[in-house]
Amino acid sequence: MNDATLSVGSLEAQPGTKARGTVRADLGTLTVDIPLVLVNGSRPGPRVVITAGVHGGEFTPIDAAARLTTLLEPGEVRGQVVICPVANPPAVYQGRLNVSPVDGVNLNRVFPGHPAGGPTERLAAWLFTHLVDAADVYIDLHCGGIDQVLRDFVGYRLTGDPDLDKATAELAGSFGIEDVILGLKADGGNSHAAAARRGISAVLVEVGRLGQRDEATALRRVDGLLKALRHLGVLDQDGSAPAPIRAWVWSAGVTAEATGLWYPEFSFDADVIGEVAEGDVLGRIVDPADGSEHTVHAPADGRIFYAMHGLTVAPGAELAALAVPWDPDTAARADTLRTPGVGAGSDEAGSRP
Repeated sequence: MNDATLSVGSLEAQPGTKARGTVRADLGTLTVDIPLVLVNGSRPGPRVVITAGVHGGEFTPIDAAARLTTLLEPGEVRGQVVICPVANPPAVYQGRLNVSPVDGVNLNRVFPGHPAGGPTERLAAWLFTHLVDAADVYIDLHCGGIDQVLRDFVGYRLTGDPDLDKATAELAGSFGIEDVILGLKADGGNSHAAAARRGISAVLVEVGRLGQRDEATALRRVDGLLKALRHLGVLDQDGSAPAPIRAWVWSAGVTAEATGLWYPEFSFDADVIGEVAEGDVLGRIVDPADGSEHTVHAPADGRIFYAMHGLTVAPGAELAALAVPWDPDTAARADTLRTPGVGAGSDEAGSRP
């Protein structure tokens, strides 16, 4: 029997029960109410923490997390599951952007946060201290934002700990998503990277595009989460075999070097975004005032995994991210790989701050 009480702040669930509510986080200049669902299984097992809504404008992950909370029954759960459907209320409810309207900071660039920093740094510290740091397994849900087309993938970071990296690789392969992208270092301010540095098996799951909300995608995400929970032993196995995966590593990020209107040369269809070679023309940035053009070239070979869908861009905006298949020599040439930048795009990049 599981005899451990599951508590986060003032919210708690006794063994064999589920608790729902909000916990208030003090961000210095304001407070926010963080919605949580605590599922404390009747049998012992791992503690799994699932977050969504780290960014605004990413609706399908929030929908999927909310749907999952209604499906998990404590009597069927081994261990404990903590679900936070909206980790960043200001961005989700007010800004609907990757950056917070409170201070213009991207939450998923500042983990593990700072308890005496600005509001978003304090929020990161609260989430890390109260949720992530106590986890055995951490799953962070994202999708392509309102201006971003994206191929579904799972991302995780290599830590150099063979047992941890093996466990995380197996977790990444359990969602039924074909493409898995490895970050070669566990550095930077992404939540799953910070968790990996603490010895937590942590993955980023990116499913969906353009911030779209549709039931089919949400249900597909829920199905992937249930598969992962079965893999972890939190739920009973159903006898299904894991799907084959393709492993990738980032090769380059492409950022805008001019202000203007972005006209890509590739298709926005996530199913046909294809391979590019170094030097290929990816698109043009046109100055709306004088019509001058800045041509954007691929800085390396790779497959486009996410790309800017929006029309207007400024210097530093992420236009695309490229990945190449993982091979045994990749780690030896890690310094030659140019990972995606620090703009407002996707969150799995080997050395993003």
